Amino acid sequence: MKTGATVEYKCHAGLECFVMPVQIAGRKNLAVIGGRAFVKSADYQAVIERLRSGDLQALASESILSNVVFSERQRLGELAHVVEKAAGRFRPVTEPSAEQTSGAAASPARAKVPDTSTTNALANETLKLEVERLRNELEYRSRFADSLQNFLERISSSDPTQTYNSIISNSKDLLRSERASLLLFDENSNELVLKAAIGLGTDPATINRVRVGEGVSGEVMESGKALMVEDVDLSDVKPAPPDRLYKSKSFISYPIKIGGRKIGVLNVTDKSGGEPYDEVDLSLLEIIGPQVALALERAEWQERATEFQLMSITDPLTALPNRRYLEERLTEELNRSKRYDYPMSFLMIDIDDFKSYNDNNGHQAGDLALQITAHCLKAALRAADVPARYGGEEFCILLPQTSITEAGVIADRIRQRVATTHFPHGKAQPLGHVTVSIGVASYSAIVNSAEIVIAAADRALYKAKNMGKDRVEFYQD
Repeated sequence: MKTGATVEYKCHAGLECFVMPVQIAGRKNLAVIGGRAFVKSADYQAVIERLRSGDLQALASESILSNVVFSERQRLGELAHVVEKAAGRFRPVTEPSAEQTSGAAASPARAKVPDTSTTNALANETLKLEVERLRNELEYRSRFADSLQNFLERISSSDPTQTYNSIISNSKDLLRSERASLLLFDENSNELVLKAAIGLGTDPATINRVRVGEGVSGEVMESGKALMVEDVDLSDVKPAPPDRLYKSKSFISYPIKIGGRKIGVLNVTDKSGGEPYDEVDLSLLEIIGPQVALALERAEWQERATEFQLMSITDPLTALPNRRYLEERLTEELNRSKRYDYPMSFLMIDIDDFKSYNDNNGHQAGDLALQITAHCLKAALRAADVPARYGGEEFCILLPQTSITEAGVIADRIRQRVATTHFPHGKAQPLGHVTVSIGVASYSAIVNSAEIVIAAADRALYKAKNMGKDRVEFYQD
């Protein structure tokens, strides 16, 4: 009121507001407060964090943002102008005097009184229309607020692939796009890799990697700046190949970053209805951008954790599961056999005279022999069987729901396959080719723990070795 002008400010919650003095029907000392809008994605993110775990946590509810709009700063100025203009149309009602309302003089005197009721009614109607327009816009933007409030939860998953697909699906719905694609940055190759897409006219598997700096996505990734094109024909952007069959000429390519680190690019095109993308669409991407980046960072860590987990249970030379994984699975299968009375068998395999092969031909030749043997095992097994490298030249195979008779058939099939497979130095072996000895044990009332099963199969293997090698022997209770 002191300045006599509109003042813009941020409220405690970080919303952009304005307060302005107005005169309505001659009355002074009135002020209108308006706005309550987010004009920066950073402000929105800050409020969300405060609602989740900060000083605004006690206020968190589903309706907390229902009366908040997402707007541009200039729109707040326009709103203040509309309010001022509508207020200025109101006129004070001047009551006619007693002389003007009595006798023959009433008619001319009354004619001099301004018809303020018509003016006020017009101003009132104008203000009502403007309020209705703003209310419709508020409802439209509130739908976005409701959608955005739980956006991060909707796009996050313990499965990275599901996260990628959820990001595409929710971004498509939010921006009313018929097509969308998500490309992630591979730092090792300096390329963008397509992780998820929806509505593409071509098979995503046929789309090559994109070098950073090349093409629309590559340039956006390199510059770190979003690209919004209303009409490709009126821009410097190279038109897309005809086989992509795009319905519209407008698109947005948006870089995804977190903490200064580039993560990928999100592309949307073919807006439903055919209209071009505008600044409002771009501002929505700016709002969800940090949430998408956070979900992708989580997915990246989950992929790495899965990779590290696989590394910890995989033998690097043969790519078979290692002893640690085998012992865990063996315990699981034993528990299942005990619970449901299922049969279960176990093979212990040893390459005959491997020390001689390794000493005579070198460690590289020995490593290759181990890899060839592992390949023979995998080729002779069923999908449910679990081969593993136990250590050195020893391998194990877990055979779920398999009787000792069936296990004997599988073991002999493995023995024959190894014996008939070409090894570079196989003819120099004592038996004229590379062979394996196999011990077979099966779950029973006595052989009922992981340690006993392994020991039983190992004893049968020792028997096979003593009886001339290149053979299968069984453990008997």
